[in-house]
Amino acid sequence: MSFPVKICVVCSEEFELKPDKPGFANRCPACSVPEATDSSAKRRLDADERKAQSEVNEARRGAIRELLYRKDS
Repeated sequence: MSFPVKICVVCSEEFELKPDKPGFANRCPACSVPEATDSSAKRRLDADERKAQSEVNEARRGAIRELLYRKDS
């Protein structure tokens, strides 16, 4: 039995779509590998960065709340 032949959307190479292929169904195995390693590259935030980020998020929530619930005169 032959596997279906697909064309990779990244590199335009033909590949066989096998049942337990890791990654996306429209990408060849070589193009699917780098995305799996990118998620592990996250760095941890220290206390000052977390505080700054929470202040920015609070200001964003306040601005959205003001836009949604202000009275039109």
